[in-house]
Amino acid sequence: MLKPDKVLIVANPTAGGYRGDLLEQVRGGLNAAGFDATLHLTTHAGEIGELCKNPDFDAGILVIAGGDGSVNDALAGLQDCPLPPTLAVIPFGTANVLALELNLPRRADEIIQMIIAGRTVSLHSGTANSHPFVLMTSSGFDAEVVHALPLSLKRRFGKLAYVVTALRLIRKRSPVQLRAEVNGTMIEGKLIVVTNGRYYGGPFCVAPQASVSHPGLYLLVLERDDPLSILRFALGLVTNRLGRTKGVCVMACDTLRLTSAPPSAVQIDGDPYGTTPAEIAAAPESFAIIVP
Repeated sequence: MLKPDKVLIVANPTAGGYRGDLLEQVRGGLNAAGFDATLHLTTHAGEIGELCKNPDFDAGILVIAGGDGSVNDALAGLQDCPLPPTLAVIPFGTANVLALELNLPRRADEIIQMIIAGRTVSLHSGTANSHPFVLMTSSGFDAEVVHALPLSLKRRFGKLAYVVTALRLIRKRSPVQLRAEVNGTMIEGKLIVVTNGRYYGGPFCVAPQASVSHPGLYLLVLERDDPLSILRFALGLVTNRLGRTKGVCVMACDTLRLTSAPPSAVQIDGDPYGTTPAEIAAAPESFAIIVP
């Protein structure tokens, strides 16, 4: 049985932007406010999901200190949990788009006050081949970069590692034609993204009407990936005009089937996840997450 005042803070000490001092401040502040807060540092990939699957898990509040991949790991572990804990996120990691989506604080005092206040919204998600994603899944050049990115390079250089890997990859890749079957209609493109929220790759809005706190997914398709099309796509991203960019399609969807020949790399929330085909759908359940 979950204990409402028990707080488990789980952190990946190898994550970009990791701050042990901040976590100790949060733990101490919560204990001073009457919570039973403990800090657990992970030692291997997937450990957050393992903790969430443990039948003896009894923390009423799970605080995930990490990037979007750490949140994804927690959702994967909680998929079959009949009574999941309330979630909270301390933004660390190479990227934390969820922090942008929910306007999460980064200062210890603000994080402590947010958790004490306990205001929650519903955190919705999607699934790709039954694996959850809180932000997005995609196939195409961005997924190829995620698959090719060495973890050591990512830990050392952060976001710059993606740029270096992309420049290396772009010279030798063979683009694959992707197909998304949506409501009986086949849509083709070189980059296909299914997003659960507004933002893509950071503070770039791709689906203004989307929200992680509301159900429903959005499909983004880049029809071509020649240099001119990529330039248009990039300009559409940085100017928040992607929906009106030539060669780009953005539309609401609930389910779709993503295929290609040959199989193409797939990424989920910034981590590699197999190849096409992928059955993608809005997840039926949601989780309570603490917000400011």
